[in-house]
Amino acid sequence: MALLPLEQVRDGLPGDPTIFPQNLDFAREAILFLRLDRRAFADASFLDDRILTPQSQGRWVRFPELAPWMERAAPRRPLHFIFHAGHVGSTLVSRLLDGAGALGLREPLALRVLAEAADDPARGAQTENLLRWFTMLWSRGFPDTQAVVLKATSSAQRLAPSLLECAPNARAVAMNLKAEPYLATLLAGENSHIDLNGHGPERYQRLTRLAGAPAAPLASMRLGEIAALTWLVETLTQTDAKEKFGERVLPIDFDDFLGDPSNEIRRVCAHFGLSPPEPYFTAAANSPVLQRYSKAPEHAYSPALRAQILAQSRITNAAEIRNGMAWLEAFARRSPAAGAALSS
Repeated sequence: MALLPLEQVRDGLPGDPTIFPQNLDFAREAILFLRLDRRAFADASFLDDRILTPQSQGRWVRFPELAPWMERAAPRRPLHFIFHAGHVGSTLVSRLLDGAGALGLREPLALRVLAEAADDPARGAQTENLLRWFTMLWSRGFPDTQAVVLKATSSAQRLAPSLLECAPNARAVAMNLKAEPYLATLLAGENSHIDLNGHGPERYQRLTRLAGAPAAPLASMRLGEIAALTWLVETLTQTDAKEKFGERVLPIDFDDFLGDPSNEIRRVCAHFGLSPPEPYFTAAANSPVLQRYSKAPEHAYSPALRAQILAQSRITNAAEIRNGMAWLEAFARRSPAAGAALSS
């Protein structure tokens, strides 16, 4: 990686979105800034290390050096968020919004690092200060940017309350599915077991806090039950954000979205204060974005193909889907919060 001149970082911090805070390292107390052009933002499905190339320009800048520069920083554009339970169309919606006047920031790595740091009470004050810094840095846009819309990683949506507090004018959409289609979706993925088991311990702890009832030990749970736990804890996280922030959080069911994309994207745009021309909405149902796999647009993936994959998953993974639904129903009998989530 080529070294980005320090003066370019300093001069770009007030308003230049191309000086992007890509990574965060607590051990070295520094933020990595990359030079990204507009095309890089549009192409990126993940603003993590997958965006790095041999031609990348970047520089680590330590917190003490940044502090006086950040004291002079201020929000530049409205900043909003897409929170989601995972595999529920959030990248698709983010890409559609790119054509509505938004600058989409998809899964910035630094947000994942901040979410992990927020789990450590010893980092409380430092994490809170860094959240303020990053909400200001993420709010920078191009001259024609109406709003910046950051799509979080699913596991990072546990930071939703902190982010909405740091950005008091921010709004969010919370994307999800009903329990059964969510289980069919999650279990259809070849690598789902890696994600489910990797994030399981943190989600298990969060579930105990949000549901008000303990679950069986994680080590004893089957894959379908861990998938059900994932749906429940992320659903309860969204419910918690909705209860705390009211109309600032707009729930979106992905199946409803696919059923009427023109009307649903109109709702999202209105929620975020975006005002694309009317033809944008009428064309949404036939957008090329709906015909590609949003995280890897080189692959075709239409609503019809998704329906076929889910139908096959309901056959292939029938036993684990039943396990997951049975676990949810049993847990809901001990937790009113879980019962409300399952019946909504």
